[in-house]
Amino acid sequence: MLKTQVHIGRGLTIKNPVMTASGTFGYGLEYGDFIDLNRLGGVLVKGTTLHPRQGNPYPRMAETPSGMLNAVGLQNKGVDYFCEHIYPTISGYDTAMIVNVSGSQVEDYIETAEKINDLERIPAIELNISCPNVKEGGMAFGVTCAGAASVVRAVRAVYDKTLIVKLSPNVTDITEIARAVEAEGADSISMINTLLGMAIDAEKRRPVLSTITGGLSGPAVKPIALRMVWQTAQAVKVPIIGMGGISSAKDAIEFLLAGASAVEVGTYNFVDPSVTTQIVDGIEDYMRRHGFTDINDLIGALQITKKS
Repeated sequence: MLKTQVHIGRGLTIKNPVMTASGTFGYGLEYGDFIDLNRLGGVLVKGTTLHPRQGNPYPRMAETPSGMLNAVGLQNKGVDYFCEHIYPTISGYDTAMIVNVSGSQVEDYIETAEKINDLERIPAIELNISCPNVKEGGMAFGVTCAGAASVVRAVRAVYDKTLIVKLSPNVTDITEIARAVEAEGADSISMINTLLGMAIDAEKRRPVLSTITGGLSGPAVKPIALRMVWQTAQAVKVPIIGMGGISSAKDAIEFLLAGASAVEVGTYNFVDPSVTTQIVDGIEDYMRRHGFTDINDLIGALQITKKS
């Protein structure tokens, strides 16, 4: 019998390490015709803010080699709409339904977290202090230790369930930010958010995106994400949730070996809506082939030969 449960902070254990990345999976309901959501370890619903947001003007998505740029800008109907209309429709699933929370100022994060804290069937929030697609707030908090710490400290004071903090890769040393949020009460860390990128239409001599720059995701970012997860796993004691370019069970296993306790699958959901359940099956197959009975034995099991 394979043991696939993993711990991701403050008493929260999920049935397997495969989750979906916020912004790529809607509220989960949109994928119900393609997969059984109950097979996943967790679903990270789309970014939720205190007030409704229209997002950025079009065009706000662009394909790139081995990836995509997005500048959607956290379009959503606000936390009150989520609590009243979305929560009742997703609360019955047998998986961890986790809300990604973002804001323009610390007070926005606090009030949004307080409202979600009252929802019995939401066991965790993912604090997004790393979005590169909004003009105010978002990434501004996640690129300095002081900024990241201030948001986490404030939300920790009002939120008593599992607090996941999502980190930006657009920093000099991500381990410093990780240590700062850990010290302020983060139960786990998810990483990485998108890398800041740009696309240009050479014929029109104009940027492709209305915002000029946007967030790069997809297979192109995987080596960077793996490196950052591995570095951060050496620097903090809280669980890490890894993401960035995961499109197969092999990719997910690499993140586990690098030190992640769980993974989030993002951009590839647009390519193959059933990829997450394929990854669940693939991880179990890997465990059987390599003689693992407990998935926790894979976490951080990267073998590195040190030079003498």
